[in-house]
Amino acid sequence: MKQISNSKDSSKEKLLEARKGRLALVSDAKKAHILAAAKEVFEEHGLEGANVREIAKRAGYTPGAIYSYFTSKEEIYGALLADSLERLNDAVSNSMEGAKSSVQKAERSALGFYEFYASNPRDLDLGFYLFGGARPYGLTPELNAKLNTRLRDSLLHLEDALVELGASPKVAKEEVTAFFAHSVGLLILENTHRIRMFQENSMKLCVTYIKQLVERVKIK
Repeated sequence: MKQISNSKDSSKEKLLEARKGRLALVSDAKKAHILAAAKEVFEEHGLEGANVREIAKRAGYTPGAIYSYFTSKEEIYGALLADSLERLNDAVSNSMEGAKSSVQKAERSALGFYEFYASNPRDLDLGFYLFGGARPYGLTPELNAKLNTRLRDSLLHLEDALVELGASPKVAKEEVTAFFAHSVGLLILENTHRIRMFQENSMKLCVTYIKQLVERVKIK
């Protein structure tokens, strides 16, 4: 009898686990749907102009349903930005595949960073709060720190490669900071079409800067 009882308990546990799994999948799917709708709203209205009511309308839910998954539009924004930064880090890592020398690591990681935002201008828009150092009201200090860390992580491959090339940690950090500023400036010129005023190609300018950066470090 005890063995039968244990068998029944085990079956119940499996059923409960399976149910939890199905509910988790449904929850994840609904969150993804909300985030997709929110991304459209943020793209059209920006963080300041967006609101939960409009996000709910776009997703086909009531505002109350949105609050079942997110406490505020800032938390939704944080989730979108977290996803963007993970994709950025993946893109940079993938760009380094096959790189053997320190020069290749530096050049490919830097170009991978730039190409990600050049190919995904909306992700650049999402990142401006981090780039500008501003923290949207509603994001917790912990989440804000985590987001900044993931942005910093995307540039660590370049920094490490520069150290391998002979740069001191201080110089490597300075060069990465300068590269970051240079890249964001080029991306803004590209996205606003102001680059045409100079009759230049932003990608070509970035590649030239990266090569000059590597040469500067090698000379030092």
